[in-house]
Amino acid sequence: MTKIMPCLWFDDRIDEAIDFYTTTFRNAKVHQVVRQAPDKPAFTAVIELEGHKFMLLNGGPQFKFNESVSFMIDCQDQAEVDYFWEKLIAGGGEESMCGWCKDKFGLSWQVTPKQIYETVLGADKAGADRAMQSMMKMRKLIVADLEKAYAGG
Repeated sequence: MTKIMPCLWFDDRIDEAIDFYTTTFRNAKVHQVVRQAPDKPAFTAVIELEGHKFMLLNGGPQFKFNESVSFMIDCQDQAEVDYFWEKLIAGGGEESMCGWCKDKFGLSWQVTPKQIYETVLGADKAGADRAMQSMMKMRKLIVADLEKAYAGG
């Protein structure tokens, strides 16, 4: 574990967020939930997703998530990209461009296949430029299309 733990500010939907994130990520744990009273929503929670701890705070309506902060999911293949993309946009999330999306709470995610390092960031500059141009037209990233563009097809 690292010493830095992001704190995510929610407006009265913290219990829903705990459930959403811990069921979306396969390697997830709830470490702590603090309630001000048994019949009240959680006030704070600490959850762990894929080895990273997050503090969730039921802070109220003052602040909203925006695109200036996002979390990148390093996916192994297209199946994993598809899984996270569908889970994160379900129930009110929204697609954006170039592999970015927001979940139903407005938190931004980058759902990125590991193949991006060999295509968009690949050693062949011309191939990387073609893959970048292909990616710029995508919402969810499609590995086969990135690889095809990189190869020149």
